[in-house]
Amino acid sequence: MSDQDKNERPKTNEGGHPTDKPDRIDGTDQTGDLARPKRLRPSGGYRKLRSFRTTTVIYDATVSFCDRFMDKRSRTVDQMVQAARSGRQNIAEGSRATATSSQTELRLMNVARASLDELLLDYEDYLRQRGLRQWHKDDPLAREVRAVGKKIPDRADSPDRTDQTDGGAYARWLGSKDSAVVANAVICLIHQANYLLDQQIAGLERQFVEGGGYSEQLAAARIEKRKQNRTDQADPTDKAAPTCPLCKGLMVLRTAKKGKNTGSSFWGCAGYPKCKGTLKLDGGKA
Repeated sequence: MSDQDKNERPKTNEGGHPTDKPDRIDGTDQTGDLARPKRLRPSGGYRKLRSFRTTTVIYDATVSFCDRFMDKRSRTVDQMVQAARSGRQNIAEGSRATATSSQTELRLMNVARASLDELLLDYEDYLRQRGLRQWHKDDPLAREVRAVGKKIPDRADSPDRTDQTDGGAYARWLGSKDSAVVANAVICLIHQANYLLDQQIAGLERQFVEGGGYSEQLAAARIEKRKQNRTDQADPTDKAAPTCPLCKGLMVLRTAKKGKNTGSSFWGCAGYPKCKGTLKLDGGKA
């Protein structure tokens, strides 16, 4: 990780998926929609991730930047907007993939990271090719932009999606008439998002190594459920075999093959046919 990556990071805790708020007793979630069945592994919740919120600001700022300062006929405009969109959308898709595939989630997070790197180069090219100054990591303006990220509070997953952006906090720079100021501010945000994604990816890798993937967890849950069922519904074979009431010998579990009790289990003398002693599973006479 570069020195600039380290210095651009906001003060936050990233790397795990936030849990959703508890569903209401009427079967609906916090938005009033019908609550989804509980799954083996939670997914979604990406709107509360700091990485998603930061890339949302980057996406909106890039659309505005290209509209205000770039030639609409340039292929670079489409490439920049698509890279910004990819950085945001892949975080959302990766978060939703959590429920069924750790590998898919990791792959999509890495795609988001690569898209932001591509966008970073486009903004750096814009400044270099026009002879505009790129802020150093210790530039006072860069420090001011970084400080904003540390002050933005965590946001609850509100049902009102219109307020799910932190762009207003950066309006001083992103709304500037100077394209160099806007480009440098977005570069700072990209470094912040990259740091957050690096933390998130490292956390996902640790979870995969320690807890396994979805298939492994599903198999483990199935095994545990079968153990629980065997405990709740004790198998009669787990009980100690009684002694034969006739010869006092060992008895074994047998299954009736004819008569009114066909298919039912009972204890039969191991000495059969010499001894025809039988007992019901509860120990009574058969």
